[in-house]
Amino acid sequence: MPKSLVTGAFPSSRMRRVRQHDWSRRLVRESKPSPDDLVWGLIVHDGKEKRIPVKTMPGVDRLNIDEAAKAAVRARELGIPAIAVFPHIDGSKKNDAGSEAGNPEGLVPAVIQAMKAAAPEVGIACDVALDPFTSHGHDGLLDEAGYVLNDETVAALTEQALVQARAGADIVAPSDMMDGRIGAIRDMLDEDGHHNVMILSYAAKYASAFYGPYRDAVGTAAVLKGDKKTYQMDFGNTEEALRETAMDIEEGADMVMVKPGLPYLDIVQRVSSEFGVPTLVFQISGEYAQIKAAAAQGWLDEDKAIVETLSAFKRAGASGVITYFAERAAQLLG
Repeated sequence: MPKSLVTGAFPSSRMRRVRQHDWSRRLVRESKPSPDDLVWGLIVHDGKEKRIPVKTMPGVDRLNIDEAAKAAVRARELGIPAIAVFPHIDGSKKNDAGSEAGNPEGLVPAVIQAMKAAAPEVGIACDVALDPFTSHGHDGLLDEAGYVLNDETVAALTEQALVQARAGADIVAPSDMMDGRIGAIRDMLDEDGHHNVMILSYAAKYASAFYGPYRDAVGTAAVLKGDKKTYQMDFGNTEEALRETAMDIEEGADMVMVKPGLPYLDIVQRVSSEFGVPTLVFQISGEYAQIKAAAAQGWLDEDKAIVETLSAFKRAGASGVITYFAERAAQLLG
C-alpha cells in the first residue's frame, strides 16, 4: 500500500467525512421532499359502500362520498396541500359518448362539494378525461373506425372541466392528450367567470405499460378496446415532450405534468429546466403496485422506498408529486 495512503496524506478532500453521521447527512442533503410536495391520488365511487379495496393496488380503496370528505380532513391534518380525484362510476351510467362526465349532479361534482365543505383549505384537482365514463374505455369520442376524434372530444372535455369548476374544483387537470384542449378549456373557464381556476396539464403523458392497476381501479381495464397509442406519447420520444409542453404553456396551462414518474425522470428534468414552470410528476399505479408487491415479499423496505422515490422526483426537478402513497409519505416526512 502506498505510504501516502497509510499515513492519511492523500486525499486531502474526503467525500465520506460528511456521510459519517446522520445529522451531517441531513445537514447537506440537496433534495428534501416534504408533505408540501404531495398531491394525494384518491379513487372515488358512486356506491353506498364506504370502501372497496382495489385488488391490484393493495392499500388503496375506492371511497364513497362520505369517506372522500374524511380523506380531505385527513389531508389537512397531515399537511398535504391537495387531492387529485379519479372516479369509478356504475357501469350502467357509461355510454360511447361518456356523457356522465358532464353531469352537474354526478359523482365528481358531489365529491368536490363534500370535500370542500369538510376541508376547504385543501386544494382539489380533478381529472379531465372521458375514459372513466365511456363504455369503450378511451379518453375521447370514437369514429366508426375506432379512431379517437380530437376536436369533438375537446368540446366534451371543456364541458366536463366547466362542470368541475362550477362545483368548486381548484384545479382541472386534462389527462386526455387531445391537441388544443388547454386553450379551449381556458377560454371556456374565463368566459364563465372562473378566472382563478388553475389548469394542470398532463403535458407529457406516455402510452405506458404501468397504467394497468389504475385502469382496474376506475373500471376501464375490462372494457378498453385496443390501446391509446394514437393520442398518448410514444415512450421513445423526448423532444416531442418539450413540444407538447411548450404548446400547453402557450395555451394557458398554469402547471404541467410528466406521467409516468420513475421511468421518465429524464423528461421531468428536461421539462422543469427548459420551461421553469411548476412541473409535477405522477407516481402512477404501476409504480405504486411494484413497491407494494416487493415489500409484501420482503424484498425491500416499503417506507424507505417511498422516501427514496420521492427524493428522486425532487432531485429531477419536480415541484410536486401525485402519489397514492401520499398519506403514508406525509407521516414519514412530517
